[in-house]
Amino acid sequence: MKQVQRGFTLIELVMVIVILGVLAAVAVPKFVDLRGDAVTASTQGVAGALSSAAAINYGARSISTSKGAAVSNCTDMSSSTIMQGGLPSGYSITAAAVGVGVSVTCTLTNAGPPSTTATFTAIGIL
Repeated sequence: MKQVQRGFTLIELVMVIVILGVLAAVAVPKFVDLRGDAVTASTQGVAGALSSAAAINYGARSISTSKGAAVSNCTDMSSSTIMQGGLPSGYSITAAAVGVGVSVTCTLTNAGPPSTTATFTAIGIL
């Protein structure tokens, strides 16, 4: 009597799983590059910290000139008096004049790679 084969053998199933595993290990890292997303998120995080630091500095300086720091340019925001520890390495702020009591949008650049930019608000105060 002739036997009819049904299904796959265990060896065939294991070989298919091994081949799929090898393909996944080789192909997935080429399609998923999380470095760019991480650099963008870190730049936006530093920009948010600078905006918060500007508001806190403005409040402190409005109460007393002995507190906080004077801000007349966007680059003044990199001071360690305004942001604890100062601006992290690899970041730069585009210079722009800030009037007293005026909010100005400043640009923060992360050298990367990849190079990313984000904006934050600085408030001028003497």
